[in-house]
Amino acid sequence: MTDAGDAADAGDVATDVRPEDPSPPPSASRPPKRRRLSPWVEYPLLAAVALVLAFLIKTFLVQAFLIPSGSMQNTLQEDDRVLVDKLTPWFGSEPDRGEVVVFRDPADWLAGHELKPPTTTQKVLGFVGLMPAAGEQHLIKRVVGVAGDTVECQGTGPVKLNGKPLDEPYVYEGNTPCSTDAGGQFRITVPAGHLWVMGDHRQHSQDSRYHQNDGRGGMVPLTDVVGRAIVVAWPLPNWSTLPVPDTFENQD
Repeated sequence: MTDAGDAADAGDVATDVRPEDPSPPPSASRPPKRRRLSPWVEYPLLAAVALVLAFLIKTFLVQAFLIPSGSMQNTLQEDDRVLVDKLTPWFGSEPDRGEVVVFRDPADWLAGHELKPPTTTQKVLGFVGLMPAAGEQHLIKRVVGVAGDTVECQGTGPVKLNGKPLDEPYVYEGNTPCSTDAGGQFRITVPAGHLWVMGDHRQHSQDSRYHQNDGRGGMVPLTDVVGRAIVVAWPLPNWSTLPVPDTFENQD
């Protein structure tokens, strides 16, 4: 019968079908073994990458600076190392009242001050940011006035900012907020694009007060500001942050 024949044929065909045996993967499909660089190549390469990263960090993010004098005592001690934020100025941020800033010498303020010449090693490591910059013409002070502010000192103080007296607990113990000599008595208004800066060791700081005849009225141009000092990083016993004092709030 036709149906039976068809069924028989189908069964014969089914018995001839066998599953194919899986073949092992070809050796060519295995990932090639990676060759390691020779230590003579790998170590100098890693060192070069580290130097490039350190240079980029120093240029655009954070740089260490050495405090060369006592003009910012007791906030900063001589030979302290501070970390300076160089990133926020890239986003248009400007220094504000009460901040401690590092700036390039605006008008030969350091003339006559002997600077210890850096060694070659210090120059190289300072260039890439692996140690504090040495022998550079930079200063560090506290911003007291920004553009449009009126700052004044009469007698021994207090310093007045826009007519309001400042409470300055950071001023060096035994100092008066204002000095009674000619440079320490003043009333100025800060022009646009500039800062008025003063050291915390008031009677031991050659700051804006004593450079009013430098052609800029003792002002620091914003273009000379490197960045804001945010933390004392070394030595470890001196570690501290550098916040803005409360006295500078609501001074507008």
